[in-house]
Amino acid sequence: MTRKTVRIAMNGVTGRMGYRQHLVRSILALREAGGLDLGDGTVLWPEPILLGRREHALREIAERHGLEHVSADVDAVLADPSVDIYFDSQATSAREESIKKAIAAGKHVYTEKPTATGLAGALELARLAQEKGIKHGVVQDKIFLPGLLKLKRLIDGGFFGRVLSVRGEFGYWVFEGDWQPAQRPSWNYRAEDSGGIVVDMFPHWEYVLRELFGRVKSVQALATTHIPQRWDESGKPYDATADDAAYGIFELEGGAIAQINSSWAVRVNRDELVEFQVDGTEGSAVAGLRKCRAQHRSSTPKPVWNPDVPATEVFRDQWQEVPDNGDFDNGFKAQWELFLKHVYADAPYHWDLLAGARGVQLAELGLKSSAEGRRIEVPEIAL
Repeated sequence: MTRKTVRIAMNGVTGRMGYRQHLVRSILALREAGGLDLGDGTVLWPEPILLGRREHALREIAERHGLEHVSADVDAVLADPSVDIYFDSQATSAREESIKKAIAAGKHVYTEKPTATGLAGALELARLAQEKGIKHGVVQDKIFLPGLLKLKRLIDGGFFGRVLSVRGEFGYWVFEGDWQPAQRPSWNYRAEDSGGIVVDMFPHWEYVLRELFGRVKSVQALATTHIPQRWDESGKPYDATADDAAYGIFELEGGAIAQINSSWAVRVNRDELVEFQVDGTEGSAVAGLRKCRAQHRSSTPKPVWNPDVPATEVFRDQWQEVPDNGDFDNGFKAQWELFLKHVYADAPYHWDLLAGARGVQLAELGLKSSAEGRRIEVPEIAL
C-alpha cells in the first residue's frame, strides 16, 4: 500500500458542525481507521489544517486531538501549494468570499451549505469553479441518513407505487438563552448575519426531495418569527430578526405534493427530530434519522371515523419496521469519502456547487413566497 498525504484546510472547525461532524466524526475518524483506501493500492491520509479567526480556540482543538497545523491566516494557507482541498463550515455570511479565494488559488472545494447568501452569488461560485477546472462538492448529508437510505430502498424497489404526497416535520425547541443556554448560535436568529430557518433548512429539503421524489417545481411558504427576543452567548438580549419557523408546500415533478414544517419553536412529540411520511398508491412509510416503518396496501387496516367511542386500535403497531440490512456509517463521513474519491480517483460525484445553488434558489424563492403571499414557480437552473 502507498500512503498519500492529503492536506485539507478546514475553515470553521470551532463551530458545532465543523468540529463535531466534519473534523471529529469524519476526518479524524478516517485517520483512526488508517486512512481511506482508494482500491488501487493507495491509501489517502487526511492531514487537517485548522483555520479560523480565534487561533487560541484552534490550538486548544489541535492539542486535544494531537494535530499539528493551525493558522488564522487563510490567505497564507491558500497560497501553500501543498494544500489540496479547502473546506468551509463558517457562518454563511463569511463563506462566499472565502470560497472565491480558494477557487482562485486552484484548491478543490468542499463546503457546507448554503454556499452563498443569494442565488446570484451561488451561481457565480459554480461558474468560477467550472472555469478553474477544480473539483467541488457541497455537503448534502441528510440523504446519507440510515432512515432515508431505507426509504430510498423502498422507493427503488417500487414499494410505493405512485407517490402521492410527502409530509415532513423537522425541529425542536431551541432555548431562548435567558434561563437555559441556547443549543444554536445567536447569529442563526439575525437576518443581518444571514440567519433564519429558511436559508438553513430549505437547501436540505431541495436535495432530499430531488434525490428521492423529483425536483421542486413550485414553492408556497410562510416564514415567521415566533420568538422575537433571544439572549446571545454573553447573556445579552437581542432582537430575533430572522425567521425561526417555516411552513412550506412544494409541488414536485411527477405530481407528488410535499408539505414540510421546519421550526426551532416546537416541542418534539415524534420518534425523531425529523420525520417524513410518504404515501403512495401501493404503500406508505415513515422515515426518520435512523428508523423507517412501512405499511403495504395489502396490510392496510380499515379505520372508521367514530368520535363517540375511544380508539381501539394502536395505529403505530400496524406498521412494519424496515430492517437495517447492513451497516450505516456516519453520513458526513460517508460523503467526505465520496468527495475524496472524486478528487483522487475521479469517482463520479454530482453534489457540486450547482447542486448547492439549487438549494440557495429554493430558500430565496421560499422567502419571496412568504413575503408576497403566493405560490412561486421554481425554474431549473444551469451554468
